[in-house]
Amino acid sequence: MPKPFSLARRSIILTLMLATLSGCNMVVMSPSGDVAAQQRDLIVISTFLMLIIIIPVICLTLYFAWHYRQSNTAAKYDPEWHHSTGLEVIIWSAPLAIIIALGAITWVSTHKLDPYRPLDRIDAARPVTEEVKPINVEVVALDWKWLFFYPDYGIATVNEMAAPVDVPINFKLTASSVMNSFYVPALAGMIYTMPGMQTKLHAVINKPGEYEGLSSNYSGDGFSHMRFKFHGVDQAGFDAWVARVKQNGTMLNRDAYLKLEKPSMKEPVRYYASVEDGLYEAVLNMCVRTGQMCMKDMMHIDMMGGAGVESHENRAKLEHDNRHAEEEAPGATFPETGNPARSEEPAEGVEERQEEPATMNHDMHKM
Repeated sequence: MPKPFSLARRSIILTLMLATLSGCNMVVMSPSGDVAAQQRDLIVISTFLMLIIIIPVICLTLYFAWHYRQSNTAAKYDPEWHHSTGLEVIIWSAPLAIIIALGAITWVSTHKLDPYRPLDRIDAARPVTEEVKPINVEVVALDWKWLFFYPDYGIATVNEMAAPVDVPINFKLTASSVMNSFYVPALAGMIYTMPGMQTKLHAVINKPGEYEGLSSNYSGDGFSHMRFKFHGVDQAGFDAWVARVKQNGTMLNRDAYLKLEKPSMKEPVRYYASVEDGLYEAVLNMCVRTGQMCMKDMMHIDMMGGAGVESHENRAKLEHDNRHAEEEAPGATFPETGNPARSEEPAEGVEERQEEPATMNHDMHKM
């Protein structure tokens, strides 16, 4: 029999666990955007369909363990039983029906919630009409911060973005160095960002509020602080936010971007009142630095079959992976001898190898 102290301790622990869970922010299951809400519904429907099998199996397992226990002499024991057609039909029909239902839901949802597919509705009751003009946002995942371009307004921000409620958002996303993943749980599912490539995401926010955005793909030291604020506001609030960015912001040109691109952690919110023309395209094509060949030009050369003998001049223009390096990188390994890699000096503590006699070299050459 458990001691009263043990029961009291367990009750306290259970109470604390329930209190902790009650304070959790279940944003994935309580989203504020229509796309995220449809994804939430998929989770609920899939879980329900699977529980149709899981719950009866668990209940029957417990029932069989209790009913056929050793002390129950009333339980019928039939060691020669080996087959039941009716039982086989029940066992296989239910999972098969659930698999068919899940397959149909997955097929429809995969196409309907494709992140590249433009929205066809604001929410379940309102379709997207021709009068509704979407807002365009270009996203760049930096180390370790987020840069947002608003090409329709000529502004840019760092670690903060805003969008009007019930207005479709067309995202274009890329990265500066390594793969990341753009994720606003209240808005829509996550989408990867990759250097030299562009991904797309279409979403809409239906409730005003301040929501958290983050990187959901590990990308280095500052990954845990790679977060931003997403503001869902009405049209008047969005216009006021744009005006505040233009009033308090500075100029974002290529030089400013190259400084911003350098890895940094816990970067504060920054505003840019104006953006140099074509900067996002230069970031996407990895040719922000002067004299660097753009990825689209390199792909065009490859498509045309190469640049011939002139291609050796393009080598310096295609160095994309060392744009953060200020000096020549060391060798991949540093020998234990104490000398740098590929050093012409003899190894420390190792006698220099003497040249072999010419006759021996001549004989070895014959062999």
